[in-house]
Amino acid sequence: MVAGSQAGPSSDVQERVDPDEGDAKVEVMSQRQLIWHRFKRHRLAMAATVIVAIFYLIVIFSDFLATNDPEDIEAARQYTPPQWLRVFDGFKPDLHVCRLVGSRDEFLRKVYVKDCDQKVDVQIFARGYEYKLFGLTLDRHLLGVNDPEVTAEEAIFILGTDVQGRDLYSRLMRGTRLSLLIGLTGIFISIIVGTSLGAVSGFYGGFIDNLIQRSIEIIRSIPTIPLYLGLAAAFPADWSVERRFFAITIVVSLFAWTELARVVRGRYLAMRQEDFVTAAIVAGANQRRIIFRHMLPSFYSHIIAASTLSLALMVISETTLSFLGLGLLPPAISYGTMLFTAQNVQTVALAPWLLIPGIFVVVLVLALNFMGDGIRDAADPYGS
Repeated sequence: MVAGSQAGPSSDVQERVDPDEGDAKVEVMSQRQLIWHRFKRHRLAMAATVIVAIFYLIVIFSDFLATNDPEDIEAARQYTPPQWLRVFDGFKPDLHVCRLVGSRDEFLRKVYVKDCDQKVDVQIFARGYEYKLFGLTLDRHLLGVNDPEVTAEEAIFILGTDVQGRDLYSRLMRGTRLSLLIGLTGIFISIIVGTSLGAVSGFYGGFIDNLIQRSIEIIRSIPTIPLYLGLAAAFPADWSVERRFFAITIVVSLFAWTELARVVRGRYLAMRQEDFVTAAIVAGANQRRIIFRHMLPSFYSHIIAASTLSLALMVISETTLSFLGLGLLPPAISYGTMLFTAQNVQTVALAPWLLIPGIFVVVLVLALNFMGDGIRDAADPYGS
């Protein structure tokens, strides 16, 4: 009886103490720990973060994940339908795809029919075309066949091929890298320009503030589509892929920095009268140190959230420009250039799998927006 009477109160006390201990831990958390604590409770944002992480793994290991050379052209295998991977042969584990048997229809077009009685074995870590990864020359790929120099009936095309017989899956892996690199480069430029001009505008005020803000208003009043058309027409047709990449990055980041600059300006206007800023001035800190070492770190989280949301806009902008033929052009491989081949309704009717890059764009943009919303909610000091 004594033991039982002692066990009851102790368990009650433990139940009352645990929430208090949790609150105490939250109270002593740093700003970064508190943001991470809130972000983990946002399940949709966590799931979106995993998806974004997968996309960036594709960026790093795009050639390793590719099954064929993305630039390899073979007219004999044009419009090959997707060959979905099969993990089991009945109840036996066996990674393979159904063999494609080619024939001619009444219009003498090459058509393929799946023959699942015949299979093409798929190897893991198979040999294929050579590529560079971390400075090393490699020829191993995650999936492949025994012999990379095979006919259309013996090869694997997980997502099919386009009109030139190029493997859509491998081109999608390579296109993910280029589209996201353009977005990251554009965001990097936007953060530097927007943060710097916004900080100077909010801290100094006066004539400098008016000059920067009026410039932002002029830039934001320019119609984007006519500007894109004019800039695209100004690009020389003989520019290399690298030059056009740099030019498109500048174009898509031309408007992104203005919104961030205004947000940063508002934060600086609100903070320049704070006690810690006054203390830094009294201590003899120079203005550049006050702007970038004392005031800017106080809203790093907001800049990260805004950058995440802007990255989705960057990807859409590049895809739209390239889809309209105003951005990157072949032989560059990006989401936009891949969708450019799907503009013809007849082509889409014959090969609907050419629209798969559009699904990747939608998934990536939604994931970036959900992740950005989660970061913004977690960084809100007035959030629950």
